[in-house]
Amino acid sequence: MAEEKIAILVDSGSDVPKEYRDKYNMYVAPLTIIYKDAEYRDGIDIQPEDVFARFSTEIPSTSLPSPATIADLFKRIKADGYAKVLVITISSGLSGTFEAIRSFGVAPEGLETCYIDTKNIGIGSGMTAIRAGELVEQGLPFAELCRRVEDVAQNTKLFFCVSTLEYLIKGGRIGLVAGMLGTLLDLKPVIACNKDGIYYTVAKARGRKKSLTLALEKAVEFAAGAKEYNITVMHGAAKEEADTLLAAMKERLPHYRIAVEGQITPALVVHTGPGLIGIGVQRLA
Repeated sequence: MAEEKIAILVDSGSDVPKEYRDKYNMYVAPLTIIYKDAEYRDGIDIQPEDVFARFSTEIPSTSLPSPATIADLFKRIKADGYAKVLVITISSGLSGTFEAIRSFGVAPEGLETCYIDTKNIGIGSGMTAIRAGELVEQGLPFAELCRRVEDVAQNTKLFFCVSTLEYLIKGGRIGLVAGMLGTLLDLKPVIACNKDGIYYTVAKARGRKKSLTLALEKAVEFAAGAKEYNITVMHGAAKEEADTLLAAMKERLPHYRIAVEGQITPALVVHTGPGLIGIGVQRLA
C-alpha cells in the first residue's frame, strides 16, 4: 500500500519554531496583529521585537487568521499534492482559530481533514504539532495518526509566568486567573490551561524568581513516571532567564528526546507582554 501524503497545518499561535516548521513542512495560518493604523500577519509582516518596541505607544489587539488566508492555505496544500491534512490549533477555549479553520467543513478542497483542538496555548500546542511531524514521518495510517496526536495533546502541558497580568487582562484572556490581588502582594501566578483549555492558576509564589522555580517544579512533576519526554522553555524578551531554566530543566529531566527553545511569536507577545517564560513537558511513554 502506498504511503499516505499527509500535510500538517498549524496556526501561528501554536508558536512552532522555524526549524521544526521547515523540518516537517508545516503550513501556518497566521493570526492578525491589529494596530490603529495597520494590520500585520503574525510572524510574517511583524516580528516580536516590533511589538515590544511599540508597547510604550500602543498595545495592539489580535484577531483570527482571515478566511481568505485559510482558503489559500488549503488550496496550496491541495496543489502541493496532499490528500490529507492534520490541523492542529491553540485552544478553542482561548481563541476562535480552531472554529475558523474547521468552519471550512469536513473536506475543504476535497481533502480529508482531521482537526485537533490541543486545549493548549503557544508551544504547549506547538509541541503537539512537532510530535505529529515525527509520527507522520513514521508513516502511520491517517486514522491512527489522528488518534495518536489527540493523545499527545493530552500529555503535553505548559506552565507559564508573566511579569504582569496587565496584558492578559487587556486582551480578555485572563480566564480563571484571579487578577489584582497578586499585583498588590507581588504574588506571581504560575498559569496553565485546564482540561477545557482555559487559563487557570496552578500555584502562586511571592516574587518572580520563586514563581519561575515553582513553574519548573510543576513541569518536573508533570514528567513524573514518564520514561521518555520532550521539554521546552520559550520566552518573551527574557532569554537569560530562559537559558538558565532550560539548563536546570535538562539537569532535572535528563532523559529528554528534544528540547525546544526560543522567542515567542508576536501574537503571544501582545497577550503576555515582556517577561513571559513558558516551561513545558510532553510525556511520550
